[in-house]
Amino acid sequence: MRLSIIGPGKIELHFQKFLNISKEKLEKEIKDIAKAISDSGAEIEFLPDKGISLEIAKSYKKQNGKKVIAVLPKSDKIFGIRHLEPYLNEKINNKPIFDEIIDSENWFKHDITKALFGNAVLYLGKSPGTELERNGAVYLLHIMEGLKENINVSLCKIHPELKADENFTIFIYSPFIIGKKISKEDELYLKEYKINFIYINNPDELKRELIKFNEISKSRVCK
Repeated sequence: MRLSIIGPGKIELHFQKFLNISKEKLEKEIKDIAKAISDSGAEIEFLPDKGISLEIAKSYKKQNGKKVIAVLPKSDKIFGIRHLEPYLNEKINNKPIFDEIIDSENWFKHDITKALFGNAVLYLGKSPGTELERNGAVYLLHIMEGLKENINVSLCKIHPELKADENFTIFIYSPFIIGKKISKEDELYLKEYKINFIYINNPDELKRELIKFNEISKSRVCK
């Protein structure tokens, strides 16, 4: 199972200023979330950039996580990825964090497909970037269901490494969201589009849900 991780890049702004989570408490939460993912046997993928996802990946790697994958638009000709190179080259114990790199081609395609590179996505808080990635995935899955007239495109045709299938699930980490839930409109659209979502209240719940999900997840094979 591959878990896509998305979350705010500005840690101090989101977690300390907006959510009033102390630095010490957040560090423990990061460690516990990383351990839950590692213990579940899931591999992880994320954009190699500063933020909560990178910090969880570092801890995951220290706790013998299975595999860390970087998904980034290496082929982009407009914005480029030079600003990501310091994070892409990060090391833990003199070993690279990333075991594999996937080219998502360009930033515009990346943003709408990012969360679908996993069998499921772990949503770690609301920011303009994470909303773009989550909603991009929701909208694209909606199109894939044939709900737009005269459009018949498979995820494999969009990118062969997209793993989402009919069991795709959004795991929403409640402690990292003001109000503990996404908006009611977001919930209603997910239900209308028949996309699974589960609220996670703590790392123990995350581990249990990931293990359960791993039993039903499939690896999409593109031919």
